[in-house]
Amino acid sequence: MIFKNSEELYEILGAFFNQLKFDEVMGRQIQNSKIIVQWEYSEPAGIVTIDATRDDPDGGFYQVILGPTDIKPEIYMTMKADVAHEFWLGKVNLLAALSRRQIVAKGPIPKALKLLPAIKPAYSLYAKFLAERGRTDLPV
Repeated sequence: MIFKNSEELYEILGAFFNQLKFDEVMGRQIQNSKIIVQWEYSEPAGIVTIDATRDDPDGGFYQVILGPTDIKPEIYMTMKADVAHEFWLGKVNLLAALSRRQIVAKGPIPKALKLLPAIKPAYSLYAKFLAERGRTDLPV
């Protein structure tokens, strides 16, 4: 397992998503999608929800909710946390992962696929994000 526990998963992925919500290009494109996406991770367990239908109280382009929430996602994905880590490094092709059931998705998948070009810059940002936090112990 890449992440030791749920707390570390939130410290890394949660902080990364919270950083991205301020990105002028990606953040605005996600905001314009008016989408709610929820990822439920296993090994370790965690839930991250992005809500682009509401204003972010921190001034970002969308809200990031860590942990369980009553907000109903339009797109819901489950995967191992290791798959999420690899995805944000740009090492997991979403379509291939969906077909192999490494990622299981419910909802309008074409709408999620439309966001792929918008989030592509995040792949290089994730490796930089890990390095800036001194997380050279995590595989990149």
